[in-house]
Amino acid sequence: MEHDLVVFVPGFLGTRLCRDGLDVWARCGEQLISSTASALTEVALPPGLGDALPEEPFRLDADALLQVPDSVPGLLSCMGYPDIRAALGDPLDAQFVPFGYDWRLSHRLVARQLKAWVARELDRWHAEVDAYYPDRADDPRVILVCHATGGLIGRHYLECEGGRETARTLVTLGTPQQGLVQAARLLAGHAIPVDAGPGADVAARLNEALRDWALNLPAVVEMLPVYRAVRVEGKSLERRITDNRYPVPVLPGDAVREAMAFQEEFRLAYDEHRRVGPLPYTVHCLGSVDFPSPTALVLSSDGSRITESLPGPGDGTVPRRSAIADWTGTDPMLWTGFRNADLASGPALRDAMLAIRAGRPPGGTLAGEEGIVLHFPRDPVAAGRPFVIELLGHDLPRRNLRTFMWRSGRNDKRPVVFRQYEPDRYRAELEAAPGRWVVEALVDRPKGRDRRDVTVVAV
Repeated sequence: MEHDLVVFVPGFLGTRLCRDGLDVWARCGEQLISSTASALTEVALPPGLGDALPEEPFRLDADALLQVPDSVPGLLSCMGYPDIRAALGDPLDAQFVPFGYDWRLSHRLVARQLKAWVARELDRWHAEVDAYYPDRADDPRVILVCHATGGLIGRHYLECEGGRETARTLVTLGTPQQGLVQAARLLAGHAIPVDAGPGADVAARLNEALRDWALNLPAVVEMLPVYRAVRVEGKSLERRITDNRYPVPVLPGDAVREAMAFQEEFRLAYDEHRRVGPLPYTVHCLGSVDFPSPTALVLSSDGSRITESLPGPGDGTVPRRSAIADWTGTDPMLWTGFRNADLASGPALRDAMLAIRAGRPPGGTLAGEEGIVLHFPRDPVAAGRPFVIELLGHDLPRRNLRTFMWRSGRNDKRPVVFRQYEPDRYRAELEAAPGRWVVEALVDRPKGRDRRDVTVVAV
């Protein structure tokens, strides 16, 4: 309801991680792109951390929400949250609580941190709410809005840490309810395809650095897919990563077991609560099926190597099969036309949040059905070499198509010229210096937008 406390939980990458006030991840990410050896040392965690807090020198300060686009190559992207308060329906300063956290850590641990944070903020809001909403119908509760993997934290807090007692609504935005194929590729050393733009040598360097770093990150381990996400060449049956007949090469068994245990802990808690009665809070899950998303790993016929990833409908990061929150016992899905990295933006979210905060159902389909999609054949790409980006959409010139490109964190947008090569298909050839770049396409009648980040690495 309008007087409820609005708590926002960002996803992986969504909080600036700092030491002495400096954004450590931003510096390390740039070093990784620039081919610096040991680029990720400053954001590493020690082996075997589990659900514990890291000590020095591994501890970092969770600062403000991310404001500019960022990504982990081969895993996921985040466009930042510069307009998040407006996207959430403009709650008052006093009732809007962004929850920043160290996104490297176990989702269990962060859920416990969220519990303490919400308890403190809700007590404060209870003491202040009369000044703002004197005629409210009841005492304020919590509207919990979670982007991407933040939804794994949010649901764990609700069902395993007692948060369901004070929650009115859970809203997840592109949450991988059953994990990500990309996490399996990353932990197996195959995040970047060898035929990606930078070439096999650069892909091998990035894959080794990313795997060594991610193996000690509980959050990445807990993203492993628990649905049937493995296919073997010549076999028709889809398998889980726990199938010992065809284990994913180089994927540590300990990581697989931990991912399964994390998901099972949530399921058991939810099932126990469901036997007592229905959910005391409502659930709305925003997702998309408009963008090709990694859906399954493909292993060679003998199971000795990963050959490719199979795409399927999704939001560009989370496939439809993982986006559906089947644990609710209802159909909470709200399908949009926005990419995962953009689901926490105003165009994707604001109308739904205005309805939710007013106590109205947000509707089954939200803005964004306009069918405009940017597509990179391979990401990352090599600095100093041309790469092609495609744009798909109907009748775009008549819809006032505008396209731009800029470096993340800067405002110097430059126009991009797309040329039509087939009906409803357009192509542009670009070139960029090392760094993280953003390409954006905008149309009118009806309004539509798609944004993609691209990582350009030194070779």
